[in-house]
Amino acid sequence: MTKIKLSLFIITILFTSSSLSAQITSKEVDVLVDNAMEKFHVAGAAVAIVKDGKIIHKKGYGVKSIDTKSPIDEHTNFEIASNSKAFTTAALSILVDEGKLSWDDNVKKYIPEFKMYNDYVTENFTIEDLLCHRSGLGLGVGDLMMFPDGTDFTIKDVIKSFQYFTPVSGFRTQFNYDNQLYLIAGEVIARVSGMNWETFVQKRIMEPLQMQNSFSSISQVKDISLMASPHSSESGAIKKISLYGAMVNGAAGGIISNVDDMSKWMLVQLNKGKYGSGLDQQLFTKERQNEMWTIHTVDQINPNPRYNQHFNGYGLGWNLSDIKGNLSVSHTGGLPGMLSIVTMIPDLNLGIVILTNTENGGSGVFSSVSQTIIDSYLGLNNYGWVDKYTAYFQSQKESGDEVTKKVWETVSKAKNTTIKNEDLIGLYEDKWFGKIEIFLKGNQLWFKSYRSPKLNGPMSFYKANTFAIKWDYKDMNCDAFAMFNLDEEGKAQSIKMKGISPNIDFSFDFQDLNLQRVKN
Repeated sequence: MTKIKLSLFIITILFTSSSLSAQITSKEVDVLVDNAMEKFHVAGAAVAIVKDGKIIHKKGYGVKSIDTKSPIDEHTNFEIASNSKAFTTAALSILVDEGKLSWDDNVKKYIPEFKMYNDYVTENFTIEDLLCHRSGLGLGVGDLMMFPDGTDFTIKDVIKSFQYFTPVSGFRTQFNYDNQLYLIAGEVIARVSGMNWETFVQKRIMEPLQMQNSFSSISQVKDISLMASPHSSESGAIKKISLYGAMVNGAAGGIISNVDDMSKWMLVQLNKGKYGSGLDQQLFTKERQNEMWTIHTVDQINPNPRYNQHFNGYGLGWNLSDIKGNLSVSHTGGLPGMLSIVTMIPDLNLGIVILTNTENGGSGVFSSVSQTIIDSYLGLNNYGWVDKYTAYFQSQKESGDEVTKKVWETVSKAKNTTIKNEDLIGLYEDKWFGKIEIFLKGNQLWFKSYRSPKLNGPMSFYKANTFAIKWDYKDMNCDAFAMFNLDEEGKAQSIKMKGISPNIDFSFDFQDLNLQRVKN
């Protein structure tokens, strides 16, 4: 949501010397995008570029759906996923400007029932802490409450959940990307403003900026057929999949938009909060933008000498780094079949937005295309990003596929192993995720989540006390191990879980579950 934070993979080889024009033309962008879409097997994409206060390129490529073949244009809507986070920090900035809250306010001031994993963290957790991924909790913690979609968790469940998680680092010491705390930020906006996050963003951000075809929730979209459809190639051939459904609130990843409207969003960012024909209106002040564009959590730099990077980290809703001496402000987003990137180089008055509708290739398209466009404006040579990312992603896929192949080969070889199913079946419960059931479906051991219906599927013996689960849900790569802890009589007392593939999306945080047998 990215939900996805896609860091540049490290390249240490020397770059090539082929030429690229200092400012890429629209025709060159067309060729670049078409090439990337072909290499990464992507159904559709849309790209917009803003430069010096003007939209100089906005265009759709490919199709909304491989079934209908309807073409994408600059007004085609996509789910922008975690690129919604910057709208949440902008909404909070508006409230800070109005004196209705402060970044340093304790979250408990607005949500008294908010509780973290220990009392010190609870009492010192601020609004700012909700936004910069330094809680001490692990990557994607609690995201099973929203991945896959269709769960019945509420904001009350999210607020209660943090006390049950085990930290992986000290409070405010380490970057670990988080979605659930952004949902809490959305609830703060609701309690302070008197309107829910969706209404606030629509009325206070989208309407003033005339983002007329954007929506703060999928439930507001009246004609889904006008949207790009998500696609997946996870099971082999590319296929259309379902749109991700409504969220608890949209603060972490709920916005629906298009490159035409997102260009307006980039322009207000590059204009330091000002908008309108004469830049005579203010969405948020320059002071608030400085706060959003200041690193609050430091992360590792990319040692690639091509960009001579000196700093990298997370501000409030934005990834921040330097690239050849220029500030880079960016974010990625990911939901099943919907992957996006927004990148701005304020020193060059440049902004790029790329929206795609295919998992897994979409991230390859937005990474290679955005990097190539940026390089052109930096006057750098052609690095062949499309081919380099193609090789990198193919290598990652092959290594992950090899791991999963060996797992299922082991399962196949063990299919005649005698299992005492009666020692395993029963109800188990996790304090934040709720109940699951292990039961027999015919002669097949089966896993079923009560609160996340799509997490449902057959369990096959792997080895020792471990079973492999092949979910009925196929839109993303998320099959999992279930490891039973047995008592002295061989009866299962608890279950720990983890993803099978090393390429599993981090939002499938099975490792955070602690399922204990329900005695009665």
